[in-house]
Amino acid sequence: MFTGIIEELGEIVRVTATAGDSALVAVRGPLVTSDARHGDSIAVNGVCLTVVQVSDGVFTADVMGETLRRSALGALSVGDPVNLERAAALGSRLGGHLVQGHVDGVGELISREPAEQWETVRFRLPAALSRYVVEKGSITIDGVSLTVAEVGADEFSVGLIPTTLNLTTLGAKGVGDPVNLEVDVLAKYVERLLGDRLADTPGAAPISGGVA
Repeated sequence: MFTGIIEELGEIVRVTATAGDSALVAVRGPLVTSDARHGDSIAVNGVCLTVVQVSDGVFTADVMGETLRRSALGALSVGDPVNLERAAALGSRLGGHLVQGHVDGVGELISREPAEQWETVRFRLPAALSRYVVEKGSITIDGVSLTVAEVGADEFSVGLIPTTLNLTTLGAKGVGDPVNLEVDVLAKYVERLLGDRLADTPGAAPISGGVA
């Protein structure tokens, strides 16, 4: 489990194809590897990966073909910056929101509007995820916990403060770039619970428009 508060801007140093359609990815991150051990979890652009090996500030992780297909990790190349976060420790402050590191889909940056103290950035998201995104709710973009400013039929916007622009990959993303999206897991649980309850109620209409 993560919080969506990025600890370090890392760098892809090696991508090696392995059996099937999977890959072994090496990431430089001196901070997140300072106490990392085999089997630990580190989120890379919001994707929870398991540490296989650690050496000289670089950790390697196996990335399955399913992960490469369902996230934007498959588009990364050597030298690309990545957002890194270690798994949250019990008793630590929850600065963002509960993030699983399980990507729900890939979005696309569609516009940037600079302002004096912040920047409004708009993203397109898969239609199947739109019902989980609400104004002032939480969403994770490339591992960064953010608050939704506005919501449209298939898009949403967030406001990025200077710290986020300077210390994460979101500051350098351009129009058309893909991003990993993870919606608030609480919304999915609510939908499932309400759906089961309505299914047990004779004559009740199915949920189709979103989460109440």
